Amino acid sequence: MANIECFMPSMSGTDIEVTVESFSRSDSFSGVTMLHGVSLRSTDTLRSIVEAASGKYILIYTKDSPLEMGMFALDRFLSIAEDAGADMLYSDHYKVMTKADGSVEKRRHPLIDCQKGALRDDFDFGSVLVFRTSSFRRAVRAMETDRQWGALYDLRLRMKKIVHVNEYLYSEIEKDLRLSGEKQFDYVDPKNRAVQIEMEEICTEHLKRIGAFLEPDFKEVAEDGTHTFPVVATVVIPVFNRIRTVKDAVMSALGQECDFPFNVIVVDNHSTDGTTALLEGLAAEDPRLIHLVPAKHDLGIGGCWNLAVHHPSCGEFAVQLDSDDVYSGPDTLKKIVDAFQAQKCAMVVGTYQMTDFSMNPIPPGIIDHREWTEDNGRNNALRINGLGAPRAFRTSLFRKINLPNTSYGEDYAMGLRISREYRIGRIYDVLYCCRRWEGNSDAALDVEKVNANNLYKDRIRTWELEARIAYNRRNSR
Repeated sequence: MANIECFMPSMSGTDIEVTVESFSRSDSFSGVTMLHGVSLRSTDTLRSIVEAASGKYILIYTKDSPLEMGMFALDRFLSIAEDAGADMLYSDHYKVMTKADGSVEKRRHPLIDCQKGALRDDFDFGSVLVFRTSSFRRAVRAMETDRQWGALYDLRLRMKKIVHVNEYLYSEIEKDLRLSGEKQFDYVDPKNRAVQIEMEEICTEHLKRIGAFLEPDFKEVAEDGTHTFPVVATVVIPVFNRIRTVKDAVMSALGQECDFPFNVIVVDNHSTDGTTALLEGLAAEDPRLIHLVPAKHDLGIGGCWNLAVHHPSCGEFAVQLDSDDVYSGPDTLKKIVDAFQAQKCAMVVGTYQMTDFSMNPIPPGIIDHREWTEDNGRNNALRINGLGAPRAFRTSLFRKINLPNTSYGEDYAMGLRISREYRIGRIYDVLYCCRRWEGNSDAALDVEKVNANNLYKDRIRTWELEARIAYNRRNSR
């Protein structure tokens, strides 16, 4: 039988006993090494594991709280590793949480498959990672740059075959009880900037190794002369059942002060809460507001956008505003159009401020996506989970590509596709207020919905990654 050595951070004596006893129930367990005073996120720590490891497999436990392995769980990991020829394995598991009232709850925590485009450095592998020692050693020895935070990210990008065991093989203690809507902005929190720079370097090296890296060489946006536009800019607002917020959004858009003509297209996706009547009244008062109700009943947010941008009233530039949110001031639209003209780009992404429903700033504050640089932004876009807001597009190019008819990730897919060939302009002034409230669609998602969203974005990245590899091959001939 193949054997496995376990490596884990130091913890209290009782917690060590519980965890080691859990490992020792398996005949394949060959010992545990405590990693005292070091970080598993550093390259030096991974090198020390290479030096200490003598078994065929390595298990790394990344938390400092007690772990409970399931019955025959280590044997199951090793059996699948042998059968599948895996370099790295991870599994579904249980999370044990102590709630505010002191009660303890045990929940299933399913994970998703790690596909080629799963380049997020926050991909959820759980806290138990199993590696074939030879693959681990090969990967660590190939690391030429010392990393302070990103060593495990670097390590898994170097694994050739990663296997997701969709069985619940262990229980871990969960201390982060924040809602999904609070966790989703961790990667853009300014206090994590140094970490993000290191993660970007690791991802960029990986893209170069696999032939997906794009040099900062952009196509010019060529207008073919066949498009005529009734106005310069159109604010697009898809909406479904937002009676509480949509008027704020519409009035914010109509209140823009510009030296060019603009309009607002609201695509009301068959609301049932009074939103439709409200919009009909607003449209009757201001001819710049076009209220569309789709003939089709199968449109997601992307489909609503496609309907608006292909409408004959749409302007040369289509600018995003969500029905929950508002622009930060009356000059947002002008700044975006000026950026298109000055930066000669196909898409513009601005900066936003996180606020509560009463417009008070809330953590993490200003989200400016400064990782989007001229030299490397379109490569780093494959690592991060969003591009920022507000987003705006050249209508003529948008109509050639179109958004996928989904209600999550649709704008990200467009941004990746555009950035493969064209420049994306940036504005670092705060243009937009993203209001977080209990009715937000992503304020508190369950794990199944978070997984579905992440799986889809990873798939978008996979398709784009493959397209960029092919794009580079064609251009190198």
